[in-house]
Amino acid sequence: MKYKVDSRKVKKGDIFVALREANGDGHKFIDDAINNGASKVVVEEGLYKVDTLVVKNTHDYLINTLKEEYKDIISKLTIIGVTGTNGKTTTCFCLHKMLNEIGLKCGYIGTIGFYINDKIKDLNNTTPDILDLYELLITCVNNDCKYVVMEVSSHALSKKRVDGIKFDYALFSNLTRDHLDYHKTMENYALAKQILFKNSDKSIINIDSEYKDYFLINNYITYGFNDSDYKISDIVLNQNESVFNITYNSDKIKFITKLLGKHNIYNLTCCIILLHEIGIDFNKIQELVKNIEPPKGRMEIIDYNESKIIIDYAHTPDAVLNILNTVREFSLNNIYTIIGCGGDRDKEKRGQMAKISCDLSDYSIFTSDNPRNEDELSIINDMIKNLDKNNYEIVINRKDAIEKGIQRLQKNDILLILGKGHEDYQIIKNEKIHFSDLEVVMNYIRR
Repeated sequence: MKYKVDSRKVKKGDIFVALREANGDGHKFIDDAINNGASKVVVEEGLYKVDTLVVKNTHDYLINTLKEEYKDIISKLTIIGVTGTNGKTTTCFCLHKMLNEIGLKCGYIGTIGFYINDKIKDLNNTTPDILDLYELLITCVNNDCKYVVMEVSSHALSKKRVDGIKFDYALFSNLTRDHLDYHKTMENYALAKQILFKNSDKSIINIDSEYKDYFLINNYITYGFNDSDYKISDIVLNQNESVFNITYNSDKIKFITKLLGKHNIYNLTCCIILLHEIGIDFNKIQELVKNIEPPKGRMEIIDYNESKIIIDYAHTPDAVLNILNTVREFSLNNIYTIIGCGGDRDKEKRGQMAKISCDLSDYSIFTSDNPRNEDELSIINDMIKNLDKNNYEIVINRKDAIEKGIQRLQKNDILLILGKGHEDYQIIKNEKIHFSDLEVVMNYIRR
């Protein structure tokens, strides 16, 4: 692509667009871009020794230009956007796998990377910046994809990362407390996510969410346990599978899946509806649901002796509650939970997450989880300061905490390692340090 917003990526003949963003002003790097070969610069002020276009807002210019220049290419894709506090990755990744399984080639853009069939690369953000996003969409077209399913975060929506992109379908999973360090209020959080549904042709909405009214905007389909277009009922959960029915019109269809828990039934119902809406019959969808595997780091189960270790990305109060309620359904003995909270993020949820862990686990180990620029012990003190139970200990070093948790396991126990899931790093200060919960577990087992 000839447009660049990072001067370091500029090559001869490129057009450099100087964006003013929260993390820096591109105008400071115009000379670097020119030295690297930019033939033209788009700026909000100043004149330079190459062709210079001065515009009122460079971000708006980039959005409108990309939309006009690439609309014919992008229109070849059916674009599916999924938003919500929890469930985005599982819903998107499962949908991507199912569509590919039936020969409808589909790209995936989200938290665990960029995929077309197999993984192509990691991404810096759940939803990439607008220029990177267009490049990924064009890559999908060039690789003969018919569909793209992507996670759309509230940050991306509020920062206009998807402006100018028309979504064929927008899916809403749920809205619970998260990112209030950024959005400040739940209403602001909901309004940010609402943007996606104002720019989509058709919506699929969780009717059970208390925030549903923000998303019931136009041409929508509903799902949930309450009365809805696709009504979920008759769920049966155990440690090997989840069973549930969906009633559509007057037909009741039974589904069996390896994905565990009520929250995953919600996620899969989104997939089922989308597949049915594009013309896949329920018999085929039943087969797809039965065979689908969860994405990496989402209820990832490791058998250890006669116990189970489960790694999951749960890092919000609702997600922690969901996974603990799920394992309570099939637990035969003790549940141990290893959990921490991220630094430089919403402090109010720390105590909530710790309380849920202590209430629903037999024992908790509180540890480090991406402390960023905060002191690790200070974060944990925020977690424990209002607890009325003492069924926990503090082990700041996450590797030590995981190993200590594994050492506790007896027959039929379950160890939950929450918060990081697929992530293979810890963020300490401003540095990403390699760290993988799964690697720690597997190394311990091998020893």
